[in-house]
Amino acid sequence: MNLFDELKWRGLIDNVTSPEIEDEINNGELTFYIGTDPTADSLHIGHYSSLLMAKRLQQHGHHPIMLVGGATGFIGDPKATGERNMLTPEVLQANYDALHRQIDALWGFNMVNNLDWTKDISIIDFLRDYGKHFNVNYMINKETVKKRLDSGISYTEFSYMILQSLDFLHLYQEKNCRMQIGGQDQWGNITSGLELIRKKCGNDVKCFGLTMPLITKADGTKFGKSETGTVWLDAKKTSPYELYQFLFNTEDDKVIEYLKKLTFLSVEEIEELERSLREEPHKRNAQKALASEVVRDLHKEEGLQAALSITQALFSGKLSELDESMRKDAIMNMEKLSAPAGLTLLDLLVDTKIAASKREGREWIKGNSIAVNGVKVTDPDTRMTQEQAYIDNDLIIRRGKKRYYCVALEG
Repeated sequence: MNLFDELKWRGLIDNVTSPEIEDEINNGELTFYIGTDPTADSLHIGHYSSLLMAKRLQQHGHHPIMLVGGATGFIGDPKATGERNMLTPEVLQANYDALHRQIDALWGFNMVNNLDWTKDISIIDFLRDYGKHFNVNYMINKETVKKRLDSGISYTEFSYMILQSLDFLHLYQEKNCRMQIGGQDQWGNITSGLELIRKKCGNDVKCFGLTMPLITKADGTKFGKSETGTVWLDAKKTSPYELYQFLFNTEDDKVIEYLKKLTFLSVEEIEELERSLREEPHKRNAQKALASEVVRDLHKEEGLQAALSITQALFSGKLSELDESMRKDAIMNMEKLSAPAGLTLLDLLVDTKIAASKREGREWIKGNSIAVNGVKVTDPDTRMTQEQAYIDNDLIIRRGKKRYYCVALEG
């Protein structure tokens, strides 16, 4: 299986601008770029597939450039739902610096900032040298713009397409970058860039665009959101344990797709996991492999072992075996509640609304469904004191097998 066929097998190709791209990917040495705007101080798991795409191509002799949009971040790529909130220069710079450090540490890609080549362009030069090449009828027919015509779109966001096209032109002229890769929602921006290159540099230029399918959950919503919010690549925002749990809880009907897109496991290894999923789904071997591969790639073996240790401790109830750092990771993204110290367990469940009523809470306790700091408690009159705290003044309450709460005891 050649590289292009493997990318198709993994479900990583949505559309290409020319059939010639197949030979270029299999046999050439393309310089290509992937871009992201510094809208946050970390990439999230939704970015991960694109970064792995760059790494896959790099391993076959191609040359990735990572563009972090210091200029386009000021504008904001149009969303279907409405105008973006504009970030201050200070926030954008802090986000840019954070992404630069993150990408360098994780992948070491060559990085560029489009603010470097746009900050000195005057408005007259922008309109004459670039805006002149864009037909308004062409622009409003792009999918992201078309979705906003009824609700309205500012000229600022409307012009984003021109700025991104300028990026492709600049990187082609300065670095011989001949391919842009983006999500399927970037098709209009990518083809606009190719058109600008053709108009400025001639029809014989061989440049390409490739889009990747957006990764979704089983219900069709965007991949990358957990109950507690966005799943970040920064361990300080999403711990290796939480990332492991997010991936381990992947639905059966999506896990093979994610294994193909988010890991470097071979065709044979993924097919074996698919067999296991079909014949013994209760073992969750596919989910374990997905979680382990991604956490190891992002947080090294140390991060994976910490995630596995916390997972095992929470499952077995042996929370006392965790060190302080692991304890903090374990509670980082649990639902946070508070209650007065000294309440009975039953009263604490009702006071925090973990249980809707005393009758419900008593049924859970008597039914062996409530654990405090990993230990099952069957007496509803057990007092919850600060001396029982798991870390600082916090208790961990587990209801059933999966529902955890971090309860701060006050007073």
